[in-house]
Amino acid sequence: MRSSRIALSAAVLGALALPIVSATAATAAPASAPSTLSATRACDRPGPWVIGMQAVVIRSKASAKSTRLGILYRGHRFTVHKTSGNWHYITDTTTGVKGWVSGTYVYRDVRMCLD
Repeated sequence: MRSSRIALSAAVLGALALPIVSATAATAAPASAPSTLSATRACDRPGPWVIGMQAVVIRSKASAKSTRLGILYRGHRFTVHKTSGNWHYITDTTTGVKGWVSGTYVYRDVRMCLD
């Protein structure tokens, strides 16, 4: 019973590793290839701003106790103008409201390149 489990585990691991090994060998770039496109790759540029919640309150000052000016919903487009501490001054381009949102809920999308 134990030896059949070991054989089955080895077969599954071998089947999973085979596409990874063959893909890296097939798509590897030659050593003499110039790397002139490294500055234009998508992972080298900062990602877009995203909202981590369904909605975020837009405030008049960079404080949780300041007046509410509006709500920034997840589907809205917005522009970040400046950052102060963990707060971002934004313009909700969907509604035109300008104000501060917490950096806890609004952040840059993280991209990763696997070279």
